[in-house]
Amino acid sequence: MRISRPSRRGVTATAIAVTSALVMTACGGSGDSGSGGGDASGKIEGTVTFQTWNLKTNFKDYFDGVIAGFEKKYPDVQVKWVDQPAEGYADKLSSQATGNTLPDVVNVSPDLATPLAKAGLALNLDEAAAKYKDEYLPGAWTSHQMPGKEGTYAFPWYLNTGPMFYNKKLFKDAGLDPEKPPTTYDQLFKDSLQMAKNSKGKIAMLANAPAVEDFGRYGVKMMNDDMTKFTFNDAKGVELVKKYKELYDAKALDSQALTAVAESAGRKFQQQSIAMNPGGANDLTTYKKEAPSLYKNIGVTPAVNNTGKDNMYVQGLMVNAQSKVKPAAVAFAHWVTDAKNQEAFGREVAIFPSTKGSLDKPYYTKDDGTDEGRIRVTAAKALKTAVNYTPAVFTEQMKTVLKNEVAKALQGKQSAQQAMDDAVAECDKLLQQAG
Repeated sequence: MRISRPSRRGVTATAIAVTSALVMTACGGSGDSGSGGGDASGKIEGTVTFQTWNLKTNFKDYFDGVIAGFEKKYPDVQVKWVDQPAEGYADKLSSQATGNTLPDVVNVSPDLATPLAKAGLALNLDEAAAKYKDEYLPGAWTSHQMPGKEGTYAFPWYLNTGPMFYNKKLFKDAGLDPEKPPTTYDQLFKDSLQMAKNSKGKIAMLANAPAVEDFGRYGVKMMNDDMTKFTFNDAKGVELVKKYKELYDAKALDSQALTAVAESAGRKFQQQSIAMNPGGANDLTTYKKEAPSLYKNIGVTPAVNNTGKDNMYVQGLMVNAQSKVKPAAVAFAHWVTDAKNQEAFGREVAIFPSTKGSLDKPYYTKDDGTDEGRIRVTAAKALKTAVNYTPAVFTEQMKTVLKNEVAKALQGKQSAQQAMDDAVAECDKLLQQAG
């Protein structure tokens, strides 16, 4: 996946959803008859086609080195690297699946891997590469498990999470301890109401309405056990929406939160009209240059949660179950995602390795005094136990449905219960249409 300026999703760019064409190709073209299994043992030889998502422009030297190292270790293998543009990547996967031209190793996110796994096009690594499982963080390995299917369908690659910035001066002005930002939602709600009250509604704590990650961090169960239906309209999900409506009515949530995007929220934080906001090292650099009075008062803290686990954004490398060079494809996907190569990639760009032990290295545990180091240490600590709260089947279209229904509830156009019931009904419908 392409890597760009930090946003709510950290350093990774905005996720591209699985298009309906890809879903229909996977569910209708090949059906769900393929198991995604297959024997990956045998001699490591042949030509492996490796497809990434807009990485060649900025990281050509790094990947050339990774490929050269693999070919040196396995002289009977040649790796052909294909880098696709960011725009239309899901459509490209759809056409490749349709035309039986899917590469041997493919860069995917969980939502993109899901329809391919359903179609039997993704290799089940719990069967074909189980010996590598213990090399990765448990939350990363399970992030590419798919509803209704046993197994894991991509090697976990690089990770990210979104630490929060907070304005220590605004906390102090509101009578809050600037050295003790909220760590749970109960404390967040309490502090937010105090912030709004003591500022007479001029300062909001937050600029964003709750999204799918917030439901997960709040402790809401997003789907039933067999992952065939959504369940975020349960009592806890409704409670979260009610709490946010209370914030919205008290002006503790910014008045434009229902339409806010990462950029507009960032501007409000820079203008010091909100007290907390997700961010990254590049944002700190911007604030240092453009808003020095804010910069000197910025605190960095993990995102609030009730579960003890932060949210994880993850990319993976899927092995084509129909590959004619499975042994080599599995070996190469593991090579790219092993600790040595992931740690090296983490020094090229602000992402985090998914391999056990990597986040315990000094690079990720010791603040070197730079803005990058400050963010890196906070995020790395959170990622050790983080999980991906977004179900693999939860598409961008479903996220829009949830956003719109939450907005109706916060505006008082319908009850929190009705809004969540409607959101679940529509998301269930979209899930059924996807096959």
